[in-house]
Amino acid sequence: MTNKSKTLYTGVTNNLERRVYEHKHKLVAGFTSKYNITKFVYYGETNDVQEALAREKQIKGWLRLKKIALIEAENPEWKDLSLEWYETLR
Repeated sequence: MTNKSKTLYTGVTNNLERRVYEHKHKLVAGFTSKYNITKFVYYGETNDVQEALAREKQIKGWLRLKKIALIEAENPEWKDLSLEWYETLR
């Protein structure tokens, strides 16, 4: 996830739609609410919790440029991938 300044946040969840909603609406105190991280721009999927945690740790260890390259390979325009999830709530 990111914000207007392209500050990056990486996390793991077992319910992506719920967790993105929580970040967007600042329901959880912390980094994402402090820095207004509300734009969902990249995700990976696995059914293996240990694999997910290892991938999160790996990405968090990368330099910013490598993280940006990962996002832009899938989402070059940095579109919010969750916009249509919540259209009925507007």
